[in-house]
Amino acid sequence: MKTVTVELGARRYPILIEAGLLTRAAGHIAPLARGRTVAIVTDENVRAHLATVQASLAGAGVASEALVLAPGEATKSWATLQQVCDWLLRLGVERGDHVVALGGGVIGDLVGFACAILKRGCGFIQVPTTLLAQVDSSVGGKTAINTAAGKNLIGAFHQPALVLIDPDVLDTLAPREVRAGYAEVVKYGLIDDAGFFDWCEANGAALLAGDAAARVEAISHAVSAKARIVAADEHETNGTRALLNLGHTFGHALEAEAGFDGSLIHGEGVAAGIALAFRYSVARGLCPPADAERVAAHVRAAGLPDGLAAAGIAASGARLVEHMRHDKKMAAGTLPFLLARGIGQTYLDRSVDLADVERFLDREPR
Repeated sequence: MKTVTVELGARRYPILIEAGLLTRAAGHIAPLARGRTVAIVTDENVRAHLATVQASLAGAGVASEALVLAPGEATKSWATLQQVCDWLLRLGVERGDHVVALGGGVIGDLVGFACAILKRGCGFIQVPTTLLAQVDSSVGGKTAINTAAGKNLIGAFHQPALVLIDPDVLDTLAPREVRAGYAEVVKYGLIDDAGFFDWCEANGAALLAGDAAARVEAISHAVSAKARIVAADEHETNGTRALLNLGHTFGHALEAEAGFDGSLIHGEGVAAGIALAFRYSVARGLCPPADAERVAAHVRAAGLPDGLAAAGIAASGARLVEHMRHDKKMAAGTLPFLLARGIGQTYLDRSVDLADVERFLDREPR
């Protein structure tokens, strides 16, 4: 088993990574259950994994109850948040209890937010079942729901008590979901670790094809990088954690334009957003064109969209920028952007003119 610790003082917590971990989940959940019934929230796509976790708990003499939600980004809504909170209250969940979020990023974000506000905060455990959730959203305590105005605009920082990552569950994922998660893997090499991007170029195809060793290496590297960044800037106040948003400002605008209808899922938006961020950096004279093309080529090789056309987005630059204006990172009318001076040289730029971004996007092929 690999263990990575998110160092947050008294709120430090472990991330456990091991093949087959779901079958042994009770050994890690039971100490937090306090002899009480464990509430599990999941979705329809994860029923098989739910059965595995509940069987493990039952074998350890721990009772559990499950709420199974509809899959998809639309589940991160006000209505479903109320449904989850009402269900947890009917179960009598207490502040000292730990709710299990079993699923991908949608379930993790939704359940984490519900736990942040239920009785002013109760505990929760992340059990991510997608590559994207395993390498990114399950770690760091960002929780939220979506609104008509945009993605993740209503939420809170609420750290889990434990993260259990079983790479074997990725065998049940659709290839599209694995590819989408891979976008968040590549991101870590582009932020500040050019050597890891080299690793992705050499090993990404094997990871996507199901190579177990490549999966464990990628997951371990990604969560270690994220744990380090979160420990340095938990609430995104000094700019360090903002680096994790590479590709997300563009990507979230594309997702909003697509209407969160499943035609463009989060990792695909991030992949296109990363390629756009590098091309925009070239347009501003910051990044060598060869680096931007290298990034786009790897994104394409992974079967991910590398721009507006590949993402199926035909909207004008003005419309996409309007989505950006609803970004939660807006401050005094300015939106910080993650730009790059090269591969592994991402930085936060607070001087970007949105009119310039609009012109750039209008030049992008559709």
